[in-house]
Amino acid sequence: MSAHASAQPMTALKSGPLRGTALIPGDKSISHRALIFGAMAVGETRITGLLEGQDVLDTASAMRAFGAEVTQAGPGDWSVHGVGVGGFREPADVIDCGNSGTGVRLIMGCMATTAMTATFTGDASLRKRPMGRVTEPLSLFGAQAYGRHGGRLPMTVVGAANPVPVRYALPVASAQVKSAVLLAGLNAPGETVVIEREATRDHSERMLRGFGAEVTLEKTAEGNVITLVGQPDLRPQTVAVPRDPSSAAFPVSAALIVEGSDILVPGVSQNLTRNGLYLTLVEMGAEIDFQNPRTEGGEPVADLRVRFSGNMKGIEVPPERAPSMIDEYPILSVVAAFATGRTVMRGVKELRVKESDRIDAMARGLEASGVRVEEDADTLIVYGMGPGGVPGGATCATHLDHRIAMSFLVCGMAAKKPVSVDDASPIVTSFPIFEGLMTGLGATLSRDSR
Repeated sequence: MSAHASAQPMTALKSGPLRGTALIPGDKSISHRALIFGAMAVGETRITGLLEGQDVLDTASAMRAFGAEVTQAGPGDWSVHGVGVGGFREPADVIDCGNSGTGVRLIMGCMATTAMTATFTGDASLRKRPMGRVTEPLSLFGAQAYGRHGGRLPMTVVGAANPVPVRYALPVASAQVKSAVLLAGLNAPGETVVIEREATRDHSERMLRGFGAEVTLEKTAEGNVITLVGQPDLRPQTVAVPRDPSSAAFPVSAALIVEGSDILVPGVSQNLTRNGLYLTLVEMGAEIDFQNPRTEGGEPVADLRVRFSGNMKGIEVPPERAPSMIDEYPILSVVAAFATGRTVMRGVKELRVKESDRIDAMARGLEASGVRVEEDADTLIVYGMGPGGVPGGATCATHLDHRIAMSFLVCGMAAKKPVSVDDASPIVTSFPIFEGLMTGLGATLSRDSR
């Protein structure tokens, strides 16, 4: 079970056509950053469309613990009275980041160059995830970290009293690590430089510029060289959070595989560092129309018209696309099961250290549902069974992972027999309205065991 709810089994039954408009909650990545950057500005930052999932609420609580005033005025409408770069106070208690790898890693970054000590923990899933990939570059600034074996939570971070700027080449494509280093660089003198060989989501760079930080990007033979000038005075902002493309992936994918479906998903972020799933689906033959493209809150968005697509074909997903869709491979593997032919996903080893080992979790659940899969350390291959061809009838383990839970529930909406998950409670961390939204479109979800 998750840290925030008891285990809640749920079953998805074969659905009739999904119809209507799916209003997706705010983007989780941007919601975390809006709260954190607002806390590091001086004055009041107003946020609209904030995702009120448990992950983001835990980050809001953390910002309060570090001295910022964080209040809710209405649904999705929040304000943050920040304390300025270097203005965090030492928290009086342990910081519980729940299930959020993004939250804990970014918060470690923003306190690592201030002379204070903070201890971090999380739920059972988060305590299994590696933190060394963040604490190693933070140590270059002068911070120290003491955690469990393997660099795991609970972990105490001692911030650097006299931080120095760093130049750091990312060993893995990780927006979380990149963002943690940039946030640490805010309170260090001089220029902090991050080099990424593969482009990752750029929400931090976009938002830092919006708050008044000097952040530049240079494309070189090494890759993207991102330079941040330290010790800025961040200015409070009004942040309009776009709708989350990772959450939108679930109703979009359900509509593609449930016969007769036709839905509209308005205002979904189309940031080029986040749209890999949508490019892949179109290449497979998905009927997705990207309507009314525009910019909201500094991010490109569009309205998605999605129809049942019975002619989708398996493809080889380019491995270099992985950073732009790393959270979407679980639901892509479900869509692949209802396509014709083989879908090959390479370069996905990062999935093994997410909220769960997502390659193993999806492989085992798909096999239990009658789908042939192959896997190795860095690859997942799904052999599609065509529209309506997945037998189903399985109960799948979610391993405290919200995306695994939602992926298998979507599978059950189009499979021949119902598909159950052992615990749907982690869904609240990122998509608290998932059940109501999907049933409102016509899906049949049951909280009763079969």
